[in-house]
Amino acid sequence: MKRLQINLWTVLAILILMVVGCESKTRLISGEGYTEVKGGQIWYRIVGDSDKTPLLLVHGGPGFPSYYLNPLKELGKDRPVIFYDQLGCGRSETEVDSTLMTVENFVEQLETLRVNLGLEKFYLYGHSWGTMLGMDYYLKYPDRVKALIFASPALSISKWTEDTAELIKTLPDSIQSAIKVNNENGTYDSPEYQQAINVFYENFVAKKLPWDANMDSTFTGANMNVYNYMWGPSEFNATGILEDYERGEQLKEIEIPTLFVCGEFDEARPSTVRHFQSLVPNSKMVVIEDAAHISMHDNPDENNQAIRDFLLELEN
Repeated sequence: MKRLQINLWTVLAILILMVVGCESKTRLISGEGYTEVKGGQIWYRIVGDSDKTPLLLVHGGPGFPSYYLNPLKELGKDRPVIFYDQLGCGRSETEVDSTLMTVENFVEQLETLRVNLGLEKFYLYGHSWGTMLGMDYYLKYPDRVKALIFASPALSISKWTEDTAELIKTLPDSIQSAIKVNNENGTYDSPEYQQAINVFYENFVAKKLPWDANMDSTFTGANMNVYNYMWGPSEFNATGILEDYERGEQLKEIEIPTLFVCGEFDEARPSTVRHFQSLVPNSKMVVIEDAAHISMHDNPDENNQAIRDFLLELEN
């Protein structure tokens, strides 16, 4: 009788583990939908139906939606790829109070999306501002993330400002002067300043011209109130609530596989990204040739291959 009880308990334990295992490996179905978060609804789309660990994409900005990440849909051939627009932009709720425009709130939006999609573990890809959000999400929920990809990272605003200052020095004198004068005067809406921004963008943000429909939709769907409040009037320097963001010291706390990616002509300069990579144990770095900050626009094939190779290596 005792032996029979032991066998029954063993069978019961196995059944429980099987159920839990099934729940932790929720199969994602391609399609799109909305998730309710604090402040409204956020839009998401799943591309790919594989049973492999999904890749969740955290777009940049802040306030610029995920359209520009569309070239990463190709990765859906290997695994589910999850796109979403953060609160305040794109296909998500666009009316958002400034009290919700905090890193902490955006971290919780991401966590709510994870819970509602039934993800136990996932790969986290962050681009630009998305690396700040991804970094802080990992620091709070390390057990949820299987690997990190930091693309064109902005993990130290002091270094970002130093880098953009160096890049501005390479532009024509008239452009440098327009940036300097209008920054000092706070005349950010002046035609000269806007033209200077365009020149900077075409050199260090998205080099391939003309910009495609994904880029156009990204700027059309942008919420400049979010961008200006959190970041500032231009890429050159942060004057919003993110101006003191620094996570260099925390990089050594990362204990999972990590890939750093940037463009050859990125405003997140390769030398700075290499410094970040040196602080993360056992991490890797890839520089995408002939690409600027939006490397998935400038050189999508090489950009996708770098991500694909990293993830497939982890699974082999």
